[in-house]
Amino acid sequence: MKNDDYNNNDYREVTDAPADTDETAQSDKADIETADKSDADTGDKPGVESGDKSDDTSDEREDVCFVCRRPESKAGKMFHLMQGICICADCMNKTMTTVSTNFDYQGLLNNPNVSIMNMADLQGEGGIPNKQRLKKRKKGEKPQPIIDIKDIPAPHKIKASLDEYVVGQEYAKKVMSVAVYNHYKRVATDTMDDIEIEKSNMLMIGPTGCGKTYLVKTLARLLNVPLAIADATSLTEAGYIGDDIESVISKLLAAADNDVDKAEQGIVFIDEIDKIAKKTETHSRDVSGESVQQGMLKLLEGADVEVPVGSNSKNAMVPLVTVNTRNILFICGGAFPDLEDIIRKRLSKQTGIGFSAVIKDSSDKSADILRQVKTEDLRKFGMIPEFIGRLPVVFTLQGLDKDMLVQILKEPKNAILKQYQKLLEIDEVDLQFTDDALEAIAEKALERDTGARALRSIIEEFMLDIMYEIPKDDNIGRVTITGDYINGTGGPLIDVRTKM
Repeated sequence: MKNDDYNNNDYREVTDAPADTDETAQSDKADIETADKSDADTGDKPGVESGDKSDDTSDEREDVCFVCRRPESKAGKMFHLMQGICICADCMNKTMTTVSTNFDYQGLLNNPNVSIMNMADLQGEGGIPNKQRLKKRKKGEKPQPIIDIKDIPAPHKIKASLDEYVVGQEYAKKVMSVAVYNHYKRVATDTMDDIEIEKSNMLMIGPTGCGKTYLVKTLARLLNVPLAIADATSLTEAGYIGDDIESVISKLLAAADNDVDKAEQGIVFIDEIDKIAKKTETHSRDVSGESVQQGMLKLLEGADVEVPVGSNSKNAMVPLVTVNTRNILFICGGAFPDLEDIIRKRLSKQTGIGFSAVIKDSSDKSADILRQVKTEDLRKFGMIPEFIGRLPVVFTLQGLDKDMLVQILKEPKNAILKQYQKLLEIDEVDLQFTDDALEAIAEKALERDTGARALRSIIEEFMLDIMYEIPKDDNIGRVTITGDYINGTGGPLIDVRTKM
């Protein structure tokens, strides 16, 4: 390799100073510190042009060491090299010690088979993606609550906002409104006459498609707080294939834009929580069931947890940060299939003998039997007592009937029918649905037994031909969907546009 090519790679030519003394390491370190000082005086970082404003958030994030991946809050002051690369003092000292004692400069320069890496080839801010860079914490300043105590909406206002988007589930919305209101009062005040208020973690039980996830999403959007939605089916005990338990908090940190203070006051929704129930009749280690419940105990109660930044698993190339889960609200939800049979078995234990005895328990035909769930029923299902005890607020959601499905189609702010009407409105076509059409759609959805999720798939089927043909003809002004068209015995009513 020629010296001219070496200089073109932005490297300073090395003199013939002895390589086996410590003076070389000290001089190199002094040159780096001088370069850092000059960069600080000019207000520009190395490798970034003075007029470049492409990354305005770089000053708000912590620097991460390119070698050990530790953030600035743990590693200390960083050395800034070319292309925004940062190296902590420990890694710099180790590197310079190794170079000064074992590195042969002359052999490197005279070897034609050695090529020097061009630092400009590194992508991103110093080779560290922004998803792995934390927001800086101000020293000596306590984290401010993301919701002021004066701005916390009252429970009836929270429920009124939920009513605009969610149909039915009155009891569930009332319970969630009170629990969230009390939780953020606890976060905003931090104490009340030196009495520590415990968290109000929640457990939602309801059949599939009844609106568990949608309720949590709507609640987080109304409160404008970070929300992380995790699936319990992918969680396993640490060291096994799958996501670690701490990955739930890592997703919340990513939702808060790597702001630790903001993430420590967010909401975590763990769906499919019934899938980590303790497996029965197994003699092998239950790494995705009972072990996950035991690992989540410290998260639910509140503890300092080391979580990876920008990744779901811990490894040497991912920085770690400490997150306190004391003020994080956990909401767990699951369908809990066959839980009704456990409740019925408990209710039918007491039987009588004689003329007035009840042969069959009246609860067998109850459609709202989940409302009678107790802790012992969840224990028989496979949830350990320690896990249930950390979810003090337990409530159920009822299954959707025909009338509720019809309301879901047309009443919410972002109802499914309103979405399709908006799509055709762009083509200047008025879309209408008759009452018998809505009832026919609801009946088909009940047959599929997947709750509200079946509504969109049914509408997609019969709207396919309509949305394909409408752009062909500019004369179409109105399309009316009838019950006969839904049932396959007729067609839609099409009105031609009146010409002015």
